[in-house]
Amino acid sequence: MKTISAIAILATGCAALAISAPAQAKAGDPVKVSEDLTIDPIIDGLLRYEHVDQDQIDRDADALTMRMRAGAEVRSHGFAVLAEAEGTLAIIDDYNDTIPGNNGYLGAEPYSVVADPESIELNRLQLSWSGKPGSLTVGRQRIILDNARFVGNVGWRQNEQTFDAVRGQAKFGPVMIDATYAMSQRTIFGSESPNSHFDGDFAFIQAGVDLKGLKIKGFAHLIDYDTRLAYSSQTYGVLASGSVPLGDKFKLEASATYARQSDFGQSPLNYSADYIQGELGFSLAGFGVKAGYEELGSDDGIAAFQTPLATAHAFNGWADLFLSTPADGLQDLYGGLSKSLGNAGPLKGLKAAVIYHEFDSDTGGFDYGSEWDAQLGFTVANYAVLLKYANYNAKDFGTDTEKFWVQLGFKF
Repeated sequence: MKTISAIAILATGCAALAISAPAQAKAGDPVKVSEDLTIDPIIDGLLRYEHVDQDQIDRDADALTMRMRAGAEVRSHGFAVLAEAEGTLAIIDDYNDTIPGNNGYLGAEPYSVVADPESIELNRLQLSWSGKPGSLTVGRQRIILDNARFVGNVGWRQNEQTFDAVRGQAKFGPVMIDATYAMSQRTIFGSESPNSHFDGDFAFIQAGVDLKGLKIKGFAHLIDYDTRLAYSSQTYGVLASGSVPLGDKFKLEASATYARQSDFGQSPLNYSADYIQGELGFSLAGFGVKAGYEELGSDDGIAAFQTPLATAHAFNGWADLFLSTPADGLQDLYGGLSKSLGNAGPLKGLKAAVIYHEFDSDTGGFDYGSEWDAQLGFTVANYAVLLKYANYNAKDFGTDTEKFWVQLGFKF
């Protein structure tokens, strides 16, 4: 394990900078050094308590972790250099952090998993250029495609997922093109994990058009792992999203996605499976209502549609029972309600949300279970506060799971 002192120095130094920062400071404000040179400091902290209670696990997990990111981006004449370090410290470590042998247990740990191990590492180091036709970025970078359903940064966890990659983006009127080649997936499991990174050849290609209220995009994701062979796949699909304002206070929103996935590269599997998604929602007078269906198909139980590069926590329930799709596939029927509550004294931008999921298999007729999720978020001064809860009721898959989070974050 990396030394606690190194992480503590990073956390203490960044926290001191954050506390001393002026109240009017905003994330992303650059410092102008000269007419053609700016420096944009990066200070990003998150203190989180997470509790996990699972019926088939001996001990509940309690994790209090502090994550700090610190760095800077220097810009001049369209070019930019960005460097950012990331450190995570476990203040209370009564949890399975996914790293074998931690907490003194040589075999299976008695605690539930909280995938936030202690770590200190180089999170991003990139050189980029941007101009009228588009942009080009080379190096270790954050990549989030669309809503991160297939490729994302796993931003919910303390240690961020990044990629060693080359990415080019261009836009010509309503047409966009986005192409990435990556050689390494830098995972959320931390610098001391045997799964800290997975190498291979990854290509993400997208092309789409924005028709003023309707966006349509085609994509191809080619994943060929060097070692994680069962997750090597090729995925081709199309997605569409749009919104229609109906009066001053009412807006209708819809999205739909179809994709086909099959084995690729060195995969030992021989399968093909479909992905189907559709969601309809509307907003009115501060309320948001949505209902949707997502299917990650199965090839007769041989293998199922997988998304190993996704920010999976944002989908299929916050209890994270379906980060990997079961071999019999997954059908998720869900509905949600959100409400903007305004301000209450020092609490600004209060917003609450509740979501319900019904989970079934794609083949085999299994009733996996159901889940309730809820959260409340607001800001106090420069700090973002989130309270979050997930309750999974197991039937034919997994175990009953409750999770609760309280977190405090800041950016300067």
